[in-house]
Amino acid sequence: MGIDEDIKDIEDELGRTKYNKATQKHIGLLKAKMARLREAGEKKSGGGFRGLGYGVKKAGDATVLLVGVPSVGKSTIINTITNAHSKTAEYEFTTLGVIPGILEYNGAKIQILDIPGIISAAASGKGFGKKVLAVVRVADLVLIILGGESVERALSQLALLKTELYDAGFRIGKKPPDVVIVKKNSGGISVQTSAKHTKLSKEEVVSILNEFSIYNADIIIREDIDTDQLIDCMVKSRVYVPYIVCVNKSDLLSAAEREKIKKLSGEQPVFISSLKKDNIPQFKQQIWQKLGLIRVYMKRIGKDPDRKEPMVVRQGETVLDVCEKIHKEFAKNFDYARIWGSGVFAGQKVGPNHKLKDEDCLELHFE
Repeated sequence: MGIDEDIKDIEDELGRTKYNKATQKHIGLLKAKMARLREAGEKKSGGGFRGLGYGVKKAGDATVLLVGVPSVGKSTIINTITNAHSKTAEYEFTTLGVIPGILEYNGAKIQILDIPGIISAAASGKGFGKKVLAVVRVADLVLIILGGESVERALSQLALLKTELYDAGFRIGKKPPDVVIVKKNSGGISVQTSAKHTKLSKEEVVSILNEFSIYNADIIIREDIDTDQLIDCMVKSRVYVPYIVCVNKSDLLSAAEREKIKKLSGEQPVFISSLKKDNIPQFKQQIWQKLGLIRVYMKRIGKDPDRKEPMVVRQGETVLDVCEKIHKEFAKNFDYARIWGSGVFAGQKVGPNHKLKDEDCLELHFE
């Protein structure tokens, strides 16, 4: 039997097995085995993501991906917010490759990628789904695009897209579990926890690690994780990325229908009409905020700062990060910086670890 047949057998067994206390460990082991087989299958096929023009290099200050089912208006969106010219038409699968564009916003150049529409079972390879979903791996942000023709259609699309992304190994809107695994040569598996565990026993932890051929290791678990989260720690191909839900063609929805989508989805979508250009400025602003980008204006000694071309960095980055981004030699020879901005007095002297804020003016001094 091949890997695909083995995976299908496990999926069938999972479908037949009812979840309860008695079957919990068995189900966990089945999931672990399936995850291991899927990872092995991806490695065997070279990742399964080559060809068809889907090899995309990151460009600009960040990369954003448009994900949606066919005919939700992704091409119109990318044409509206960027310099791209993606083909649009009123039939499915208009986009047959990856269409890149650049959104210029607040001095940043944000790469937007429009990929072919996702269909059911895409994560399993249907409709070139594996190749399409592989592009998500380069993204700093995923835009889940829904059609606004009706509440029911928007909700069903959201459910499908979340399922396909999850099955393909993407953990949108989540952070990696706080788990540390240190392999060793002997001594078995030692499990240490610093949080109350209600979802996973130490016996299950050991069994899942054994499934991935780990028999000697120290594992430290700092939060109350479940079986799926522990398996995610074992699989290198898991991708954690933030996302925004966007409902396009929302001019077709009433105010009550929009509220219903919010309530039933548990999301806070941005509602736009790319064709009529409704709410596009707010849409761009949400992309900027979700990416966590900030502007830093560089200043020469004795001169005014250059406010036309800011340096774009991530929230939480430091003065030293800016030096390294300009040139590695700048970081090596850095002495101190003076800064103008929020939370400091004008021209305050700061060190390399000072965290920058949006629209700070920075003057670098070197030894």
